Amino acid sequence: QVQLVESGGGLVQPGGSLRLSCVYSGIFPISVMHWYREAPGKEREFVAAIHLSGNTQYGTSVKGRFTISRDKAGKTAFLQMNSLKPEDAAVYYCRTSIRGREYWGQGTQVTVST
Repeated sequence: QVQLVESGGGLVQPGGSLRLSCVYSGIFPISVMHWYREAPGKEREFVAAIHLSGNTQYGTSVKGRFTISRDKAGKTAFLQMNSLKPEDAAVYYCRTSIRGREYWGQGTQVTVST
């Protein structure tokens, strides 16, 4: 059974920081872990991805502010979010693919507001 569980969301003021975690539980190795986000009324947006090699990619809107990382076992992905803006508010989802099938977590809410 494959499960992705996100945590770390919450309420933060503009300019603040949050660190999200995504824990993968399953028996299959995974090579890439992704973060996406979805704000009300908007399409789900790519945020960041990290490969088992350590290579990373970022969405244009978060580049330079967010950092994706992964633990040594490769089963937990982190998203360090700095200099948060109101437009970063969304539900953040973790995603991975195993044998051609996509798996998503349940999401964690990030609210950026005064």
